[in-house]
Amino acid sequence: MASRHSATPTGHGAVSPEMKKPNMISVGGFRIATQKLPILKAEPIEEMTKQLGIAPPEMIFGDNHVTIEHEKTGWGIDFNAFDALDRVDKTGQSMLQVAYSKEWQQSREKTHEGIKEVVKPFDWSYSTDYKGTLSPKARPFEDTEKPIPIELLKRPDPILFFDEVVLYEDELADNGIAMLSCKIRVMPGRLLLLSRFFMRLDNVLIRLRDTRVYVDFETREVIREYQSKECEYEKVRQILAGTRDDIPALMRDPNRLSEILPIVEKHSERVVLAG
Repeated sequence: MASRHSATPTGHGAVSPEMKKPNMISVGGFRIATQKLPILKAEPIEEMTKQLGIAPPEMIFGDNHVTIEHEKTGWGIDFNAFDALDRVDKTGQSMLQVAYSKEWQQSREKTHEGIKEVVKPFDWSYSTDYKGTLSPKARPFEDTEKPIPIELLKRPDPILFFDEVVLYEDELADNGIAMLSCKIRVMPGRLLLLSRFFMRLDNVLIRLRDTRVYVDFETREVIREYQSKECEYEKVRQILAGTRDDIPALMRDPNRLSEILPIVEKHSERVVLAG
């Protein structure tokens, strides 16, 4: 897709043609594609590091992506690791100033000791507000108060296509997790994509940043909703202490945590594509 970063590094060595071929479906004039390939190897990681200007996460799936395209107009949106990481704060102003950050930086300096000036101050939690990459000729979104129609999505419609794609993951110096992933499900009349950044820094903070893209195939309406939630780790643990459930397991479950974390930012946009 044209919206993917042209300089996104690739190259795993010998990858079979079957692995290279993306999963794809066309419904209602929209083409949906997902690709899942192995973790990037050293050479493409070094290239990505130079382009980003920051050390990438421990597990970087640089060739993975989820793409939605409207075939008639060429409108499209793509979710990929490079563009998501390019939205990480590179100034260091958003760094979580905790004991783990120094430990993390030392581990990165050792990992990338052959590359000069790799580890600069930046948000080492890899928090991103990435909402997807629009294709160059895509009609832009406009702000809206219209919500994604949850009731329509709750209907027991057949699932024509489902996939989950991880873009990157890091264990934050063995003190938590930061992960960006995408889920997409396609029904006969509509689709929903969820791109979720989940960060749990033990004893410090839990953060969720969700981008949902809803497409109605009949009306060709696309709604994009971004929502950021976060809360101190100990407050979340105290809330969960009132339940009889397995607290350690719940602290690793972003779906359950999403029910608890307060919203700190939310906005919606929409676009209606030509017939």
